[in-house]
Amino acid sequence: MRVSIIITTYNRPDALKLVLQSVNSQSVSPNEIIIADDGSKISTKKCIDEFKKKSSILLVHSWQEDKGFRVAKSRNKAIAKSKFDYIILIDGDVILHDKFIEDHLKHAQIGFFVQGSRVLLNEKVTKKVMSNNSSFSFFSSGFSNRKNAIYSNFLSRIFTIRKNYLKNIKTCNLAFFKSDCIEINGFNNNFEGWGREDTEFVVRLIKKGVNRKNIRFNLLQFHLWHEDSSRHVLQKNEIILNDTIKKNKNWCINGINQYL
Repeated sequence: MRVSIIITTYNRPDALKLVLQSVNSQSVSPNEIIIADDGSKISTKKCIDEFKKKSSILLVHSWQEDKGFRVAKSRNKAIAKSKFDYIILIDGDVILHDKFIEDHLKHAQIGFFVQGSRVLLNEKVTKKVMSNNSSFSFFSSGFSNRKNAIYSNFLSRIFTIRKNYLKNIKTCNLAFFKSDCIEINGFNNNFEGWGREDTEFVVRLIKKGVNRKNIRFNLLQFHLWHEDSSRHVLQKNEIILNDTIKKNKNWCINGINQYL
């Protein structure tokens, strides 16, 4: 199965460089990398161009004008550009375990989307990593949720859950078939500002009959510390989410179809 990995980013080229390095070091390489860029400045393009010189993986830079936080639209444009069957979404500030993509392909299953977890690094460790590109293990310091750093195929088989629920939906570690995404018209472009665009997307997937597969102890990633995004429009986004839930929607009007 061929896979496109989509990385969201905005004006953080130092972190993006580490993410791309971790993608380039995978046991199984993606067929393409697409950067879903929500309006970054030229420094991000320079980072991407430098990576292209060193890697044989096809890389597409999908950029849109900076008009505030519009990650739903940015992801839709990137997914529309993708050429392959399976989509893995990550953020531009997560460093991947070297079997991350191999694990995602192992857990991919028709009729399901796959949700993974992440390890959160504190500010001190993040600064250290940014300066000398440190590696990680379960015993490393500076983790706020250490259990998520355990890598075990045995435990992953035991704790894999096939159950539909909305808690801890995170597009920093989410995978699905592109055809399922198109069936629900992708992310809802009406979401602007931080929050709930990922949960609303999953609500529509579930309503369409695509079920959740929650994976533990595989699909490991390490999330670099950053300041929290502004929540100033969260209430507005909650209204969109709740409307989708209340009306059992499996389609959004303002979605990916306009970019296909």
